[in-house]
Amino acid sequence: MSDLIEHGKLFIGGELVDPAGAETIDVVSPHTEQVIGRVPHASRADVDRAVAVAREAFDEGPWPRMPLDERIAVVTRIKDAILARHEEIAKLISSQNGSPYSWSVLAQALGAMMVWDSAITVARDFVFEERRAGALGPLLVRREPVGVVAAVVPWNVPQFVAAAKLGPALLSGCSVVLKPSPETPLDSYLLAEIATGAGLPQGVLSILPADREVSEYLVGHPGVDKVSFTGSVAAGRRVMEVASRNLTRVTLELGGKSAAVILPDADLEAAVAGIVPNAWMNNGQACVAQTRILAPRSHYDEIADRLAAAASALVVGDPLDPATEVGPLVAERQRQRSLDYIAIGRQEGAKVLTGGGRPAGRDQGWYVEPTLFGEVANSMRIAREEIFGPVICLLPYEDEAEAVRIANDSDYGLSGTVWTADVEHGIGIARQVRTGTYSVNTFSLDMLGPFGGYKNSGLGREFGPEGFSEYLEHKMIHLPADWEG
Repeated sequence: MSDLIEHGKLFIGGELVDPAGAETIDVVSPHTEQVIGRVPHASRADVDRAVAVAREAFDEGPWPRMPLDERIAVVTRIKDAILARHEEIAKLISSQNGSPYSWSVLAQALGAMMVWDSAITVARDFVFEERRAGALGPLLVRREPVGVVAAVVPWNVPQFVAAAKLGPALLSGCSVVLKPSPETPLDSYLLAEIATGAGLPQGVLSILPADREVSEYLVGHPGVDKVSFTGSVAAGRRVMEVASRNLTRVTLELGGKSAAVILPDADLEAAVAGIVPNAWMNNGQACVAQTRILAPRSHYDEIADRLAAAASALVVGDPLDPATEVGPLVAERQRQRSLDYIAIGRQEGAKVLTGGGRPAGRDQGWYVEPTLFGEVANSMRIAREEIFGPVICLLPYEDEAEAVRIANDSDYGLSGTVWTADVEHGIGIARQVRTGTYSVNTFSLDMLGPFGGYKNSGLGREFGPEGFSEYLEHKMIHLPADWEG
C-alpha cells in the first residue's frame, strides 16, 4: 500500500461532511515508518454535531421504531459486505497497526464479521418484552434501547471491537457515535461506506477519528446515554470518572495479564502448540493474550526449552507478508515500552530464554523480538503489569494450589487457559480462577457467550445476551390485578 490514502471529510450521521476544523491525523506505517494515510481530526464542534444528529435519530427517527426484522436486515447487509471485503479490510488494518496479515484475515476481518453475525443471532432470540407474575398483579417487563451510544475503540483490533459495540447497539435500536483510534482511522471509512450501502438511516451512525482530549469530550457529553469503551485501565478509569458526571452508563473492557496453567499431566507438545500463538497473538498486542505461562517445577526445564524453541521460530517481518507471524508494534512508543520492560525484567533477575531486543537487520520499523522470560516471580513488574507487546513470562509453581493462587494473584481477570489430560479436572481449575473467560485445552473467544473481566479488567460484558443487554434499559409496567390481557 504505497499510495497515500487521504480522506478530507468526516462521516457524520450518514454523510461525508467538511470537518469544523483544519487539524489532521497522519497515519504512519509501523513497518516503513512512512505516512500512509491522512484523515481529519474531529473537534469538539464535530462531536456536538454528531451527538445532535444521533439524538434526533434516536428521539424522532425511524431506527428505534422499526420492527426488529428490518433492523436485522440492515445489519445483515453490513455483515455480508464485511465478508465480501474482508481481504481489503485485513490489508488496510495490517498496514496501519502491524498485525500479521494472516492474523488480520482471521481476527481483524472475518472475526469482525463473526461478531456482527453473532449479534444478529442473539437479537433474533432475545426477549424484548415479557409477561411476568408480580407480587401485586401482572407485570409487563420491557427491554428498550438505552439511547445515544458513544463507542470508543482501540487500535489493536479496530473492526472486531467496533462490531462488538455496534452490533448490539444498532440491533437494539440505539444510535452511535464511533470514535476510532488516531493510529487506525482508515478502516473506519470502509465501515462508513458499508453502513451507508446497507441502508442505515440518517443520523444513526457517525465516525469521528480523534485523540484523547476529544474522546473525553465525547464521553462527557450530556447528549450521550451510554459509553462503551475498550482500552487501558488508566483510560478506563478516566472514562468512568468523566461519564459519572452525567450518570452516563458505562461498559469498560480493559487490560489483562492472563495465565496459561500447564498441569503436570498435560500433553506438552499440544500445550505449547496451543499457547504460543495465543501468547504472541497480534504481536503481543491483545488484552486476552496468555502473557503469564505457569509451569510445574517438575517439568519446568522441558517446558522452558519447548516454549523458547517455538518462540524463536516465529517468523518476524513485514505484516503484509502472509508468512509473517509477528509484525511490528503499532507505534514507536509501544516498541520502546516493550524494550523498557525487557530491561526491567533483566534488572529484576528474570532470565531471557529467547529474544530480548530488536530483531537483527531490522533497523526500520517498530519491531521487537518475540521474547520469553524464565524464572519469573509473580511479584516482578513484568509479571504484574500489562506490557502489551511480545514479552511473555514463564513462572514455576510447586503444586496445583500454588498455580491457582498465582493465576489469581493479579490486578486483572480477563482470560486464562488450563492444559491437562483430564478435562473434568481442568473445569475444576477454571471454576477456581477469578477471570471473565477461561478455556480448557484450547483458546477461544466465543461471541455467543459473555466476554469481560473481573477486577481491573473492566465492567460489564460484551457478546451474547449479556452483552446485548448492556444496550438496553429495563422497564416494569404494573397492570391491574384483575387484568387478563
